[in-house]
Amino acid sequence: MSRTLLHLDSSILGDASASRVLSSHVVDHLRQKVPALRVTYRDLAAEPIPHLSGPYLAATRGDPKAPFDGPMRRDLALGETIMDEFLSADIVVIGVAFYNFSIASQLKAWIDRIAIAGKTFRYTEGRPQGLAGDKRIFLAVARGGFYGEGSPAQAMEHAETYLRSAFSFIGIQQVDVVAAEGLNVSPAQRQAAMAQAQERITQAVATLQS
Repeated sequence: MSRTLLHLDSSILGDASASRVLSSHVVDHLRQKVPALRVTYRDLAAEPIPHLSGPYLAATRGDPKAPFDGPMRRDLALGETIMDEFLSADIVVIGVAFYNFSIASQLKAWIDRIAIAGKTFRYTEGRPQGLAGDKRIFLAVARGGFYGEGSPAQAMEHAETYLRSAFSFIGIQQVDVVAAEGLNVSPAQRQAAMAQAQERITQAVATLQS
């Protein structure tokens, strides 16, 4: 069975990034699980998506006063490409860097390009209805400290919680989260956390029907 996967990374740390290691681990296991898997990769740190602007929103809404110069046309084309990549993907794997209690701004810029009324959600009788529910999301999260369930800092975790909310809003309920925690505590803790996360990735991918 042929499937399409969208792989995103958001860490600014390059080869030193734990979330990139974990997201690649997910993709590698998915390739083994689904040999015909077609993968599209986007590095949100190396090639940042412009943040939303007032003129961009005006242009997307058909405002005749919006600028339609070369930069705007390129930005609109990029927005369409990002949406097409997302809508065509059966599986989305995201390397989630955890910065100052939340996601990287580069990942937020991507979310802003896919959370579009009429594309991934709509309002029916005043209530939102998600339109992108036929996907499975894998979040590979790397956190320097401890923010998981039961930790003293749990209330300060706004990456996993935000992404779950955002994907739920557009109708996606199949969200697998694998987090490696305490990576900055000590080398031993980092090694143990990464090993545990990779084992959980193996278990999560095993549940995917090929």
